[in-house]
Amino acid sequence: MQRMDGVDANFLYLETPTMHMHTVKVAILERPEGSTVSGFDFDSFVDEVVARLDKLPSFRKRALMDPLRLNHPMWISDKELDPARHIFRVAVPPPGTMRELEKVVGQVVSIPLDRSVPLWELHVCEGMAGGRVAVVAKLHHALADGNAANNLLANATGAVSAVTSAPVLERTPSRPELVSAALADAVRQAFSLPALLVRTVRRLVDLVRIRRGSDVSPPRPILDVPRTSFNGPLGSRRNFATVTLSLDELKAARHAHGVTLNDVVLGVVSGALRRWLDAKGERPSSSLTAGVPVGTDPGDGPPRLEGNRVSNMFTTLATDVDDPHERLLTISRVTDAAKLTHRTLGPDMFVDWVQFTPPAAFGAVMRLYSRLRAASWHPAPFNVVVSNVAGPREELRLGDSRLVDLFSVGPILEGIGLNVTAWSYQDRMNVTLLSCPDLVPDLAPLVAEFVPALHELTKETP
Repeated sequence: MQRMDGVDANFLYLETPTMHMHTVKVAILERPEGSTVSGFDFDSFVDEVVARLDKLPSFRKRALMDPLRLNHPMWISDKELDPARHIFRVAVPPPGTMRELEKVVGQVVSIPLDRSVPLWELHVCEGMAGGRVAVVAKLHHALADGNAANNLLANATGAVSAVTSAPVLERTPSRPELVSAALADAVRQAFSLPALLVRTVRRLVDLVRIRRGSDVSPPRPILDVPRTSFNGPLGSRRNFATVTLSLDELKAARHAHGVTLNDVVLGVVSGALRRWLDAKGERPSSSLTAGVPVGTDPGDGPPRLEGNRVSNMFTTLATDVDDPHERLLTISRVTDAAKLTHRTLGPDMFVDWVQFTPPAAFGAVMRLYSRLRAASWHPAPFNVVVSNVAGPREELRLGDSRLVDLFSVGPILEGIGLNVTAWSYQDRMNVTLLSCPDLVPDLAPLVAEFVPALHELTKETP
């Protein structure tokens, strides 16, 4: 049993009936040519998953709150896992294309996870064209961020080998034991607060000094954020859509402009949003802004299989710049300034402060905020989440099936009704969009703008 870090626990506190804090991975599986096995054996798949649970340690842990909500929950493995509560069979309507699958995934994503059991589900979607099968993995963000989920996938498929231990069932603590442990941990945690305050003040002073000497500044959350139709209160339903881009084309744009691959991803998202909003007559005169998750793993040691080591930076999408090449260069300049801000504050600043989030109060405030639809009262902190995760470069296999495609997306938030996640796999960049149909009834017109937006950056480059 271990105390949940504040950054992980906050994803539990943020959750409301309309704001679901799970992430989604969609793996498309295909049997090799010449396979002697016909069809897909669901029972064998369940057995295969159960057999690999020793490589997925977080899949056996459930969240256990102390009765008085005095501290963050505990992770505990105190019950045998019941596969029937985690692995489900779903039929994809004919003709079984990606469009039909995307509707099914949207329905799966619309339902929150059951907190009485470990926070994950696998939905096996059968009936796809060509005999393919899609496995939709729904993981609570408290369980893993993008990097940890990537490592979990690689560990389960044998692409990498992280150290794991055999599962051991723990004794469920009593209510007095939970309260006592929560108080003791809170007292120990309080001793770190003075040093954190001093460190924060010093870094803020450094940031003010740096900003005064720079002619480029990142946008300010809320203050520099225009209103759009997809920035508003959420409903409980979700819609899900995908588009695949050429990784070679993205890299060509990177080299041609002398920017990073992440800058190019932001440039493509910017171009697609600009074209889409122009077609609707809704593009604001000032630029849209993006919240970009930033991994804070140190880069050494064994692969991390659980938890979150992530912060956020805020940057412009330069949708107010007409020329696509100048737009990309503007994004790159502002993003460089945002990275400097992030480095100055320190990658651990956000993680250290959310450790002190009061569980009961924060959860109650978020539920009230959602119920009152308060996101309509003010501009959003930023317009859209844009995430870019480097996925596996080699083909992965699960049993005798090969993984032919992989898509991933994180949650949307109150006031921020669009998440765009780019996840590379082999030679392609799979982009996934998640929204709420109350804000964006149809994602297809936006998805259709991604390939043209990329072509804008690869033709007639300076």
